[in-house]
Amino acid sequence: MDFLNLSANQTLFLSISYFNTSLDSTTLTFNVCSAAPPNIVSDGLWGGQKNGRVPMKSALPMFEMQVLVIFAITQIFDLFLKRLDFPEFIGQMMAGLILGPSIQIREIDKYKNILFPYGSQDILATITSIGYALFIFINAVQMDLSMVTRTGHKAWTIAIMGLAMPLLICLLIPLSILQGTSHEVIATFPNVVLHHTITSFAVIASLLNELKILNSELGRLALSSVLVSDILGTTMGSILNVIKYSHDLSRIIKVGMPLLAFVIFVPLIFRPLMFWIIKHTKEERPVDDGYIYVIIVLVFGLGWISVRINQDFILGAFVLGLAVPEGPPLGSALVKKLEFFGTSVFLPIFVTCCVMKADLTLPDTPREIIFTGGFISFTHFVKIIAYLIPSLICEIPLKDALALALILNAKGVVDIGIFSGSYDTKLFNNASYGVMIVSIMIIACLVKWLVKILYDPSRKYAGYQKRNIVSLKPDAELRLLACIHKQYNISAITDVIDICSPTTEQPIIVDALHLIELVGRTSPIFISHRLQKTGHKSYSDDVILALDLYEHENYGGVTTHTYTAISPPTLMHEDVCQLALDKVASIVILPFHIRWTVDGGIESDDKNIRSLNCKVLEVSPCTVGILVTRSLLQNNSSIKLAVIFLGGRDDREALCLAKRAIRNPKINLVVYHLALELYVPNMEYLLDNEALEELKKPPQYGSENVYYQKLIVNDSQRISSVLRDIANEHDFFIVGRTHESDLPQLEGLKDWSEYSELGVIGDLIASPDFGSRAGVLVVQQQVKDR
Repeated sequence: MDFLNLSANQTLFLSISYFNTSLDSTTLTFNVCSAAPPNIVSDGLWGGQKNGRVPMKSALPMFEMQVLVIFAITQIFDLFLKRLDFPEFIGQMMAGLILGPSIQIREIDKYKNILFPYGSQDILATITSIGYALFIFINAVQMDLSMVTRTGHKAWTIAIMGLAMPLLICLLIPLSILQGTSHEVIATFPNVVLHHTITSFAVIASLLNELKILNSELGRLALSSVLVSDILGTTMGSILNVIKYSHDLSRIIKVGMPLLAFVIFVPLIFRPLMFWIIKHTKEERPVDDGYIYVIIVLVFGLGWISVRINQDFILGAFVLGLAVPEGPPLGSALVKKLEFFGTSVFLPIFVTCCVMKADLTLPDTPREIIFTGGFISFTHFVKIIAYLIPSLICEIPLKDALALALILNAKGVVDIGIFSGSYDTKLFNNASYGVMIVSIMIIACLVKWLVKILYDPSRKYAGYQKRNIVSLKPDAELRLLACIHKQYNISAITDVIDICSPTTEQPIIVDALHLIELVGRTSPIFISHRLQKTGHKSYSDDVILALDLYEHENYGGVTTHTYTAISPPTLMHEDVCQLALDKVASIVILPFHIRWTVDGGIESDDKNIRSLNCKVLEVSPCTVGILVTRSLLQNNSSIKLAVIFLGGRDDREALCLAKRAIRNPKINLVVYHLALELYVPNMEYLLDNEALEELKKPPQYGSENVYYQKLIVNDSQRISSVLRDIANEHDFFIVGRTHESDLPQLEGLKDWSEYSELGVIGDLIASPDFGSRAGVLVVQQQVKDR
């Protein structure tokens, strides 16, 4: 914008005119006439003509219009860019490029000047900077600072190498290359290298969440490494700020002492205060809103103090966030309260405002742009090598090591804020700042796309080892992974274990995984309670106690190991499948997402659990059983167990599991073989017949509590009638999930199936319409060819 030729319509002020040039030739002085008090609200479209309170001269209507336009453009870009798998913030940056000086079209520029008059940008940037400060605070709250001390040497080595090596190489070696270039290029070079060397924890956590690998092995290592790197980078940046405002040792001490006191005393004072708030919050009750508001005031108060000690405003928010204990109740309460306005409303506008400053029009001499782009490319190349070398030394596979190096090179929203702040303090000129902004877009997109190509977390589950019930020897131990969400899942799981008839000769090893939603923290947690120090309070104390008692009651027959996984609901399947893989489990038991009451009413319905079950069915390395529970089994009475057998590998798996149950004389098994009157013999038929053959003659099988019943069922109406008749005759059903697609008995039933994860037969038996109180275990055999 040409400030010397501004008209009254291009500014929020009453008038603005060029006054004179100060002694510094780069600084212009203007004479500004403004209303006192300034116009905040207008008198409407038809009012305010006399007093000047028209919408386009009033701060609030102008701000609202700017926000509306920014959101509209951002959402239009998001609509298309999400389909192409661009990072989420790219649409916000594109809006900034369109609204900024980079795109200059006379017809559009006229409306830009009306929408963003001189003087309004400061209001927009100031208000949306609150969103950036809250974003930094929220991410600091979600950081688990104890990871710095618990992180192994692998993460420390990767973090330090990735931070130190680019700084040493980029700041020392290329100085000879820059000889003969302009002083401005040489002065820009260290700032470019430093800004692109530092990596933000919030950026990497957001990227891992978008890639859905936050709780994968690679994701955990990346989070550990970037946490160390971010803490070191923030420390280094604060020290450089001290040096920047000091010219001798005495001045450095004078400026540095307040910073040191700030970093030490804020956690010492406020962290005990946070624990006091938690202590005075009743269990299972939310934190009082008054405490939340006091903490928000502290965020901005400490930000003001940060500026007074010559530091960035966000340092106060960052340090206070680290002082807040992550997770529930306080950390999760702060995240829920602030995330919407901080991250979803103000932060996108802040990103757009930062990018609006960039001017991508080519200067007369593009030499500086070429050099800045070269500096950035060289820095990231060195960073990739710096991360790759220690990763390979730590015996990480090449593809995973390269993916990790790319992840730790990512740039995002935090970098936009840092670059914008540096541009405001004249560390970059227009050309360099434009290149820096474009580099964020390019790096963010390339990193996301390349990591998706290099790293597929589900491929590790596709092993060649058979992990199912059919492949086990009759007297082999059964390794079972039981997933638990709520306390009431424990009794249902122990009922299934009882049906499997554990004995000292054929024991069952139970690995129980307590799944908890990740709230109020960024880093997923996986706890092995066998390795956990005693006396340490755990989220899973009730689960551990219940399973220990069950193991004691079934001494020698059942061995239990309890684990806790705290992760986002969308990524919980990674924890389930990884543990099943590590423990060589033969079957995973998953509670159904709906809990019905005895009379058929819905007591709870969790869509996140259903999504988890469906994902585990897709990628599980072993057999999966989905457990539908209505009423618990009576331990001292006989159990009427039934298997519905139509044929196929899932039905054979269900039958094999039932065979383990009949070792218990209190369990009476009935196998209902629903067969066609006319059939075509094939390989599946032969395998089915072999599995059923030994059940047709119970005395030869060695068990008197087995009954085999063959029923001729030729259509869906007949199969529905049979299932309705037997639904109330049994306490528990074991059924297969999938069958051959061309079975005439199932024709038409699939269209009425409500829950595909239960299969056609399981969905029918579990339906409240049948009025059954029996439990149902729907079994899917390990699928190795998916």
